[in-house]
Amino acid sequence: MRDVSPALANHLAGGVTTLCRCWRLTRADGAVSGYTDHDRDLTFEGVIYAAASGLAPSEAETQLGLSVGGGEVAGALTGAGLTEADIAAGIYDDAEVAGFLVNWADVSQRLLLDVGSIGEIRRADTTFSAELRSAAHRYDQPQGRLFRASCDADLGDGRCGVALGGVTVAAVVAVADGAIGFSAAALTGFAAGWFTGGRVIFTTGPNVGQTRMIKSHGAGGAIQLWEPAQAPLAPGDGVNVIAGCDKTFETCKAKFANIANFRGFPHIPTPDFILSYARSGEGGHDGGRLDP
Repeated sequence: MRDVSPALANHLAGGVTTLCRCWRLTRADGAVSGYTDHDRDLTFEGVIYAAASGLAPSEAETQLGLSVGGGEVAGALTGAGLTEADIAAGIYDDAEVAGFLVNWADVSQRLLLDVGSIGEIRRADTTFSAELRSAAHRYDQPQGRLFRASCDADLGDGRCGVALGGVTVAAVVAVADGAIGFSAAALTGFAAGWFTGGRVIFTTGPNVGQTRMIKSHGAGGAIQLWEPAQAPLAPGDGVNVIAGCDKTFETCKAKFANIANFRGFPHIPTPDFILSYARSGEGGHDGGRLDP
């Protein structure tokens, strides 16, 4: 049950209201921005809610129990508000969204309607629409560790322990294939597949700061990305290319010499073994260690 202040309750009960919607976006990096569908900027709780964003909400949906509810907000891509470059770079992915009902004539009269996060963002021409997911969507996500043969750490994180500086190659794009592929001379000395599953971080050029996953690494230092860069690649663009890890025990040992930090269970029985049954004379059922 929402706690509506007496002042706002009296305003809602009146014959004429001065209401608007406000949204506070908190990105994963902690940056906070505000937007409103009112025709002038509003300020409360230290946040300026910009009217120039042109945001407008859709009908919101609420589900019983732990079902995921939500709604949608749409607006224009403007320099003063959300930009296409920001959205393409993913800086608003899973940002927290707090929605308020506000009396624009007296912003102290406001009500927090809902708190959720941004889901899918769709762009078309100069507009965008963002899916708003209720907090219940967190319960749909896996929590804790998974017991599986492959490692569940990411290369270079605190649980992995591999120093990324030792597996990162600074390179310059020599030949570009649109926004999805390139080759670099600094990568030619590595066996094909060494960087498959790794990452590319753009250090110079129009895509500076962006990160893309590597789909394949072929002969001659050719790299193909899973997702196109925001802007076409060009010779001379600087990149940091990080080695790929397929999270297997063998790769951890041979490629990174890091088996002490391997976060998988390479000796866990496979589903085929669990569902099989013993056969006379087959062997291997003495209770000993199961090798992969």
